[in-house]
Amino acid sequence: MYNFSDTSTSIVVQAVLLTLIAGSFVTWTLILAKSLQVWLIRKQNVKYRAAFWSARNFQSAADLKDHNGPAYRVATVGFNVLKDIDSNTANDLQHFGDRQDVLERALRQQIQKERVTRESGLVVLASIGSTAPFVGLFGTVWGIMHALSAIGKTGSASLDVVAGPIGEALIATAVGIAVAVPAVLAYNFFLRRLKTSSNNLDDFAEDLITLSRKATFRKNTDTTANQGEKAVVHNLKGAVA
Repeated sequence: MYNFSDTSTSIVVQAVLLTLIAGSFVTWTLILAKSLQVWLIRKQNVKYRAAFWSARNFQSAADLKDHNGPAYRVATVGFNVLKDIDSNTANDLQHFGDRQDVLERALRQQIQKERVTRESGLVVLASIGSTAPFVGLFGTVWGIMHALSAIGKTGSASLDVVAGPIGEALIATAVGIAVAVPAVLAYNFFLRRLKTSSNNLDDFAEDLITLSRKATFRKNTDTTANQGEKAVVHNLKGAVA
C-alpha cells in the first residue's frame, strides 16, 4: 500500500492523489444516489401509468391521488390547465391561445423541469470522468520531475534514488484511470436512462393531449352532450389508437 507519510513523497503528488480519492468518493456517492433515483422514478411512473389507463374516464384520471413521480406531475399540470381553461376562470397570458396550444406549452415546460431535475449530478460525473486522467497525468509528470531532480542532486540514477518518485508517478496514473472509468460508464448509463425516461414522458404527454381533444371539464347540463362525452372517454385504455 502506498505510504503518504514517506518523506520522499512529493507534496504535490500527495495533493493529486487526495484529489483523485475525493473524486472517486463523489463518483460512487452519485452512482448510488442516481441508481436509487432511477429505480424510484421507474417504479412511480409504472404505478401511476397503470392507474391512469385503468381510470374509467377523464375526470377519474384527474382525481387520482396518492401518487408521485414525473408522469404524475406532468399529468397533474395538464389536468390543472384544462380545468382552468374549461371553467373559463383563467384570463392571463399563461392560458392565452388555443386550448391545445396552452396544454402543449404547459406539458412541455413541466417535462423540461423534470429533465433538469433528473440531470442533476450528471455534469459532475462527466467532469470527473474527463478530468481525472489529466489530473493523474499531472501527478505522473510531477513524479518524473521529482525523479530527475533527485538524480541531479545526487548525481546517481540508482534504483534507491528514482524508485520513490517513479512509484509516485505510476500510482498517480493508475488512480486517475481508476477514478475516470467508473465516472464515464456511470455518466453514459444514466444519460441513456434519462433519454429513455424523457421519451416516455413525451409519449405520455402526447396521449394526454389526444385524450383532451375528446374530453372536457365543462359542466354541461345537456344530457345528450354528457352522454356523448361519457361514451368517448368511458375507458381511457381504449381512448387512444
